[in-house]
Amino acid sequence: MALPEASTIWLDGALVPWQEARVHVLTHGLHYGTGVLEGTRVFATADGPAVFRLPEHLRRLERSARMLRMELPYTVDDLTKATIELVRANGHRSCYLRHFAFLGYGSMGMDMRSSPVSTSIASWEWQSQLPEADAGIRVKTSSWRRNDPNTVPPAAKATGPYLNSVLARREATDAGYDEALLLGPDGSVSECTGENVFAVRDGVLRTPPTSAGALEGITQDTVLALARGLGVEVRVERLLRSDLYAADEVFVCGTAAGVVPVRSLDDRELPAAPGPLTARLRAAYEAAVSGADPRYRHWLTPVE
Repeated sequence: MALPEASTIWLDGALVPWQEARVHVLTHGLHYGTGVLEGTRVFATADGPAVFRLPEHLRRLERSARMLRMELPYTVDDLTKATIELVRANGHRSCYLRHFAFLGYGSMGMDMRSSPVSTSIASWEWQSQLPEADAGIRVKTSSWRRNDPNTVPPAAKATGPYLNSVLARREATDAGYDEALLLGPDGSVSECTGENVFAVRDGVLRTPPTSAGALEGITQDTVLALARGLGVEVRVERLLRSDLYAADEVFVCGTAAGVVPVRSLDDRELPAAPGPLTARLRAAYEAAVSGADPRYRHWLTPVE
């Protein structure tokens, strides 16, 4: 699917035309994966477009850069203003945002210290990355294991480790599935290629911890908060693949996907997709991101 272009991209402090946002072929981050990123969304609300949980995303970008020992040249406040400026310039009512900081052109090799840090923000109109979001997706457990937490830190949303997800997604889609489930080094459930995983059994909502190699997702945190607001018991704990097979409901969530039910895992059909709790959480999520639920309007940063 072709990327739907917008008119401008914010690059190193200035708005530039989309086609002119370029880097050198010897950019360090291109060769070694030395970059950090965030995926964020702008949603249409009754009061105009608003960015969902922008401060949390930008603080995680800052933390990710710190873990890689990259010094961002812009503060969270700088990037907040730049984000608003970009969305306004592109005239989006709703869109996807990609915040990206990477080591640029200046040196090659494993020594990171001589390469400057470049920063960009792009916005474009992008629907869910997962097909059949309403009917539920078919998931396959990948033969690729999630990166060990002591290989690369899962708390850092870094570019290089995403090769792990790319390989797993390609394996799953080539086999006719929509998404891949990755297991951690110990064989427990970690996450999908771009989403956190949740299982529901006997009314209890469970999701794996970061120690399983799962990203501490902001949408995951959103779902946990919404579930608590609905009076649902939640647990962040180790899960086995068999826990998903035996679940009453399974769903995944992420910024690019939203809340998406799973209808089958490894060709085992789930009892319902979406199940009743998944449906309630999807509705609560939609109300939160659209500003319809006043309890969660503090998560929205207005663009206009």
